[in-house]
Amino acid sequence: MLSPDNRKHTTSSTSSYEGRSLGQERRAEIVVAGLQLSHFATALSMANGTARGSSEKMAEGDINAEILKEKANNYFKEKDYENAIKYYSEALELNPGNAIYFSNRSLAYLRTECYGYALADATKCLEIDKNYIKGYYRRATSNMALGKFKAALKDYETVVRVRPNDKDAKMKYQECNKIVKQKAFERAIASDEVKRSVVDSLDIENMMIEDDYSGPKLEDGKVTVKFMKEMMDWFKDQKKLHRKCAYQILIQIKELFSKLPSLIEITLKENEKMTICGDTHGQFYDLLNIFELNGLPSDANPYLFNGDFVDRGSFSLEVILTLFGFKLLFPDSFYLLRGNHETDNMNQMYGFEGEVKAKYTAQMFQLFSEVFQWLPLAQCINSKVLVMHGGLFSEDGVTLDDLRKIDRNRQPPDSGPMCDLLWSDPQPQNGRSVSKRGVSCQFGPDVTERFLEQNKLDYIIRSHEVKAEGYEVTHSGKCITVFSAPNYCDQMGNKGAYIHLRGSDLKPVFHQFIAVPHPNVKPMAYANSLMQMGMM
Repeated sequence: MLSPDNRKHTTSSTSSYEGRSLGQERRAEIVVAGLQLSHFATALSMANGTARGSSEKMAEGDINAEILKEKANNYFKEKDYENAIKYYSEALELNPGNAIYFSNRSLAYLRTECYGYALADATKCLEIDKNYIKGYYRRATSNMALGKFKAALKDYETVVRVRPNDKDAKMKYQECNKIVKQKAFERAIASDEVKRSVVDSLDIENMMIEDDYSGPKLEDGKVTVKFMKEMMDWFKDQKKLHRKCAYQILIQIKELFSKLPSLIEITLKENEKMTICGDTHGQFYDLLNIFELNGLPSDANPYLFNGDFVDRGSFSLEVILTLFGFKLLFPDSFYLLRGNHETDNMNQMYGFEGEVKAKYTAQMFQLFSEVFQWLPLAQCINSKVLVMHGGLFSEDGVTLDDLRKIDRNRQPPDSGPMCDLLWSDPQPQNGRSVSKRGVSCQFGPDVTERFLEQNKLDYIIRSHEVKAEGYEVTHSGKCITVFSAPNYCDQMGNKGAYIHLRGSDLKPVFHQFIAVPHPNVKPMAYANSLMQMGMM
């Protein structure tokens, strides 16, 4: 039966049949109505066919997306996170409304330390499905990694509210809440009075070394070549340096670093060679391998280690005490720059704080924190090569003089040149973009070109990113990345590398190496339990 609107439409269509009999007009209406019904049926059939075609196409897209997701899952299981991200992304192109795909890609981004991207994906996941619990876990982990503990706590609160009987969720909430309260307490103390140095509360002279300790000792309170060799052998056997010796090293290195500028400037003579290493991340046995391959540090064999000495790897104390020892032994030919992991937030989450507390005390970690704040931020070689851990800046116009003026004795700010030196990354396209890490920025070849031209430099060397070959040359040879932690976290399968620079031409020569065996202590063994679980 025709609807009233259609009937009206029909009446107006037949109103021109003037002079016809009532029967003729009625027959005409029936014919017209029949034609309209026929058109309607045809249109409905076509619509159904289109809908079927559209549904079939959508179903096919969903199936293909699932195939891509499974492919990504397999790459993830193989710890090939770059390919996992690639195929999750392709699955999302076919089915952008799938919360699981966003959650899975978020975890892959977490594994590659792209915390900003991980946070964005977890947030998108929850926009699609606010009941998808893993999304809250992913977002909380991302925020924890970025030091945004209050935001992480909010997500854990949501999970506990939705699942009040979930013991795992309750435990994570309590752990996160403890961190938030601890941070609030630390802020209250810091604002209450000028912070006293740990050094002021130590009585090193009266700190006794027990008779049954047979390990290395400083000679008249000084680091020597003999002490360094004995200490490395001692550490290799998984033995602990006496706390008095550790404190002696830390007190002396703090004094040394506090007298250095934020930008170190050196000159390599024509016949001199320097070795530049990237992240070592607590991989002590790989550090020993570097010295085996390239020779021990000395005035004739200078080194520069470009930040991120600690965290993730579970032999961070051994790495940092070794590096500090060599700096004390060869202050003018052994150089250390600060990385983004020589900071309190990173150490709290990724293991160094936990490791120091487990092997020594909380007080010793506080002294490490004080020392890290005095680490120089960048190094310029022969006024031509600039080395920093992260990269270039969020704004143009930064000069070497600006770097000299940085007040570095603090935890890094959330933005500005100090933050960028520790956190930024290069990108292949021109311009700048939002950081994949959620901190600082990504900078393109044009940014590099302008900075080098303004400061009369040839190129930069930075670290901060895992590279499959241990190094990478980008921005037409003007931005070099070096990474010295092979098979990073026992799972990335990457090579390590170091660079040789000669004063005669400053041309970088790359040397690669592979991971060596280490004792059965897994990476992240001392990391915050929330990070360990959140990464699963």
